[in-house]
Amino acid sequence: MAHHTVTHAYLGLGSNMGDGPANLRRALELLDAVPGLAVEAVSPFFRTEPQGLTDQDWFANCAARIRLDGTWTPETLLDATSGVEVDMGRVRTVVWGPRVIDIDILLLDGRERRSDRLQIPHPRMCERAFVLVPLMHLAPELRIRGLTPSQWLSRLAYSVEGDLIRQPSNPFRGE
Repeated sequence: MAHHTVTHAYLGLGSNMGDGPANLRRALELLDAVPGLAVEAVSPFFRTEPQGLTDQDWFANCAARIRLDGTWTPETLLDATSGVEVDMGRVRTVVWGPRVIDIDILLLDGRERRSDRLQIPHPRMCERAFVLVPLMHLAPELRIRGLTPSQWLSRLAYSVEGDLIRQPSNPFRGE
């Protein structure tokens, strides 16, 4: 007899082309429509300055907790998130460049995965206030490599003013 499994994952979403908040809402709707995937909770939306390639529009960012029913692997989840990106018109041209939608798999039920296609936990999530601040609102007790989002944030130079997140290019406080 096959047993039914439920898995939880955390995603980071970002958009800086067109109406960013509307793009986030549309991506969440498309994710929620994927069979066996349900969006359970979403952080507030934040506006964040671009990292890396800074000569572009600011981003709308959020985090989401999703429930996966049945047999999901990190790769099948990546296929689903990539499918939503493609459906929304995402074209990967410039690294760190503008995008209509970007969906990153941040965490997947405490699993670790390193392959040619993805790394879980996301390798740079603990350096990024635009990931950690929404996660802190969504799941303050969540543990990422042993620390909560706020504990990771205490290591970074960043500021939050309302829904605005600012972070310098070098994210770490002088260490």
